[in-house]
Amino acid sequence: MLPLASLVCLPLAVACGDSDQRQDGDGSSISSLGGETTADSGNSNSGNSSSNSTTNTGDGDGDDTGDGDGDADTGDGDADGGTGNHKWDVISIPDGNHQCGDGGGNGNSDFSYIWIANSSQGTMTKLNTDTMVEEGRYYMRPDGAGSPSRTTVSLSGNVAISARTSGGGVTKFWADIADCEESNGMPGIQTSSGANDILAWDMEECRAWHQPFVGKNYTSNRPMAWAPGELNEGTCLYENEKLWTSGSNGQTEVLLLDGETGEIEETINIAAVGAGYLYGGAVDGEGNFWGLQNSSKIIRVDRNDFTVQDWPVPSGPGYGIAIDAQSRVWTCGGGHASRFDPETETWQSTPGASSGIGGCMTDGEGTLYHSRYPQGVIVAIDTDTVAPVGEFVIPAYVHGISIDFKGMVWGVTFAGSSVYRLDPETALFDTYSGLVGAYTYSDMTGFGLSSVSSTPSG
Repeated sequence: MLPLASLVCLPLAVACGDSDQRQDGDGSSISSLGGETTADSGNSNSGNSSSNSTTNTGDGDGDDTGDGDGDADTGDGDADGGTGNHKWDVISIPDGNHQCGDGGGNGNSDFSYIWIANSSQGTMTKLNTDTMVEEGRYYMRPDGAGSPSRTTVSLSGNVAISARTSGGGVTKFWADIADCEESNGMPGIQTSSGANDILAWDMEECRAWHQPFVGKNYTSNRPMAWAPGELNEGTCLYENEKLWTSGSNGQTEVLLLDGETGEIEETINIAAVGAGYLYGGAVDGEGNFWGLQNSSKIIRVDRNDFTVQDWPVPSGPGYGIAIDAQSRVWTCGGGHASRFDPETETWQSTPGASSGIGGCMTDGEGTLYHSRYPQGVIVAIDTDTVAPVGEFVIPAYVHGISIDFKGMVWGVTFAGSSVYRLDPETALFDTYSGLVGAYTYSDMTGFGLSSVSSTPSG
C-alpha cells in the first residue's frame, strides 16, 4: 500500500522530481523522412522534467474552450455537444514454467511505452516510460482526422487506437521496429522518430493495419480493449490476440476484431444501450468485454458465447472504467469511485460518492488511482475497503490515468500538452510537455490488461 503522502509543486524554475537523465523529445529510429509533416510541438526540451503548469494547451482547434474538439462547449472533448459531467511488472501475475525471456509486451526490460492520443492533431504519441523520450508520432487515419481519444496495448506490446468521431476507425501499430514491414517501396524501414517527424500515411511502415468500418458511419467509436491471446512457449510470441471495440450510429454495437488482420469477427448488438453509446471499455481476466454507458449502466459481453448482460450504475461516479486483479469493475468520476463485484452483483462506493469526470486505473497491488476534476489532484483509493487513502498534488487536472510496469502513475492533461509521471512512493513527478490537444484515458501502457490476465508473463 502506498504511503499517505502528497507533494505540492509550485511553478518554479526548478523542476519537481527533476532528473539529469532526461533527454530530448525527438527520439531515434531506423529511418525517417525528416519532416514529411511537422508537428508544432515536441521541441528539443519537451522531454524535460518540469513543474510549470502554465504551458500552452495546444488544442489546435480554433475554439477557446481548450477541449481539443473544435466545438463550442466545455464538455467531454468531442463534437457531440455533451456536457461530460455526468493496466510492467506485475508481482501478482504468475510467471509459469515457460522459458521465454524478458521483453515484448509484458513490460519487461526490452521496452515499455505509453501511447497518447493527440486528439486535435489526429495523431498518437509513442513515449518511452523510462526515458520520457517521444520515439514516434503517427497519424491514426488516412485523412489525419477522427479526433482519437482511446489507445489500448496488447500483451505483445502493440497498440491500437480508435477515432471517436467522423465515421470512426481503428488502427494498429507495431511497438517494436523489428516487426515493421516494407510497404512503401523505399529501401529499409521508414517510420516516425518523434513529434517533429510525422510521416505521411503511405510512407509510415510501423502501421500494422487500419480498419475503417466502411458503411457503418459511426458517430461514436470510443471504447477499445485488447483481449489476451495465448503465449506460444516455442516462439515466445502471443497468438490469437483479439481486439474489442464499440461503435454507435442509431444503435450500439460491440465488435471483436482479429488482432492480426483487423478483420471483424463478431458484431454484437447492445440493445440495452440502444441509440446511445458506450463511453469506456475494459477487459477482465477471462477476456470478457465490459463497457460503460456513462452514469447509466455497465454491460458485459461474454468472450465465448457473446451473450450480453447489463447492470445499472448506482448514483455517483460513472465516467472512467477500470478492472482490478480480482476482475471487479470500477467506475470513477469527480474524485470518487464505485466497485462492482460480478460474483455477487453488488456495488460499493467511496463515502459521499458523487458524479463527475476523470479516469482511473488500478496498480495490481490494491490501489486505484483516479484524477479528481477539476483540481490537479490524483486520489488513491484502497481496492479492498473502497476508501480514499491518499492524495497527490500535480500542476493541473489530468483526464486520463494509467500505470506503467514500474508502478509509476501517469496522468494526461485535459486537451492539453502535458503528461505527468508520478512516483507514488516519493510523491515526486516528471513532466513531458510535447503533446498537442491530448485527450486519452484508457489502458495506455497495457498494464491494465497485464494485471488482470492469467496468461504467463515473459
